[in-house]
Amino acid sequence: MKQDSQTDAPVAQRLHKRLSEAFAALWDNFVDTADALYDTDGARWMTLGADSGHASPAGAAFSSEQQLAEIRNQCRNLAVTNEFAINGHENRISYVVGTGHTYRATGRTGHEASEDLMREVQAVLDEFIRANKWHKRQQEIVRRRDRDGEVFIRLFPNGDGTTRIRFVEPDQVATPTEIADDPAAGFGIRTDPHDVETVLGYYVDGQMIDAAEIQHRKANVDGNVKRGLPLFYPVRKNLRRAEKLLRNMSVVAEIQSAIALIRKHHAGTKGSVQQFVSDQADASVTSQTTGRTSHFRRYGPGTILDAFAGTDYEFPATAIDASRYVIVLQAELRAIAARLVMPEFMLTSDASNANYSSTMVAAGPAVRMFQRLQHDMIEDDLELLNRVIAAAVEAGRLPPEVLASVEIQGTPPTLAVRDRFKETKADEILVRAGAMSTQTMATRNGLDANKEQQLIGQLAGNAADAADPQNEK
Repeated sequence: MKQDSQTDAPVAQRLHKRLSEAFAALWDNFVDTADALYDTDGARWMTLGADSGHASPAGAAFSSEQQLAEIRNQCRNLAVTNEFAINGHENRISYVVGTGHTYRATGRTGHEASEDLMREVQAVLDEFIRANKWHKRQQEIVRRRDRDGEVFIRLFPNGDGTTRIRFVEPDQVATPTEIADDPAAGFGIRTDPHDVETVLGYYVDGQMIDAAEIQHRKANVDGNVKRGLPLFYPVRKNLRRAEKLLRNMSVVAEIQSAIALIRKHHAGTKGSVQQFVSDQADASVTSQTTGRTSHFRRYGPGTILDAFAGTDYEFPATAIDASRYVIVLQAELRAIAARLVMPEFMLTSDASNANYSSTMVAAGPAVRMFQRLQHDMIEDDLELLNRVIAAAVEAGRLPPEVLASVEIQGTPPTLAVRDRFKETKADEILVRAGAMSTQTMATRNGLDANKEQQLIGQLAGNAADAADPQNEK
């Protein structure tokens, strides 16, 4: 405990003053001055004189590029500063992407494709996946799509039939000022004047890029809305409140617990109190600037205090009751988890009141949501991979008949809790009935069918050599 010998006020008053000053400092350091620009529900006030633009469709929370940029910046800030938002983003990546989706070239229904042709297509796919580090790209796609509400992927085909991809930042896609009044070019996307869903091109850094060179994946809006909406936009206020509530609980507890005790001297004079503090001190330090002497005393574990008559000891830390606010914090986190259609423990990483096996069942809402997201991602991936194959055909690396006879199939990782024995028996029945290939069965179980066949062949050859040593060379 620290005491000042040259202070006129009694000890209790000085400690109370310090505590008040500490709270005042907290107010200055932690209160966001921009809070005055927000309504109670977290919506920012509109800037006076801003161009309101055209009326927004029913599925959009913005009607101008300025409003969209403000929304995106708020959600981007949450994605890098709010621990609950970060956890939500990471968990969605883990379940939607997981260990990565697998893509395999197969014969198209109603068309015949030779094994050699499918191997050539598969080689192009494998090269694209390897060169572009596709598994990491998938993770970033989910993060960008959730954080920004959209992701722009630009394709760069090469003359040798390979394709590279790069991300385009959403703020790079904007309508040039000279055509700002053209509705068909709104939000940086040029569309058919009579059909907003027919995209003709994108304005990237003021330059028109053909739609064939960019894939735009948007989320959380209707089909006739040109730009996507960030995932956490509806609950951004809840995330801010949860973060502030947790911060305030921790800071108050830190201040209260930092003051070990308050010693009250009911009948002591100024001199006697100063002498008492000096006698009890383990160390004294005099400031070179103010001349004040501060006394310190260390209380070790298990310290027993002996109080003289007229001396009381108070322990502020005993009044801390953070449990009253934990319930409020949990309610805010449940609201956020409801937006994500995820169990609360997936947002908080607190599994004390959750059962994973009962949550991640095939019919559970979280599994259904993740399956939807996986399906949407595979559809977008297949559309992108088909462009890659078309670029290889145009470069002459693949024959033109590939486009009609070969298709790509995507398989996501399993989500639900698995009974591998039952699943394997069911797959075996489908294989025997001719309804499923052994390659698909291997993929469903996380195996590479080609590698497994090679290993099986090697093992069979080794067994034959061991049985007939004369065959060894």
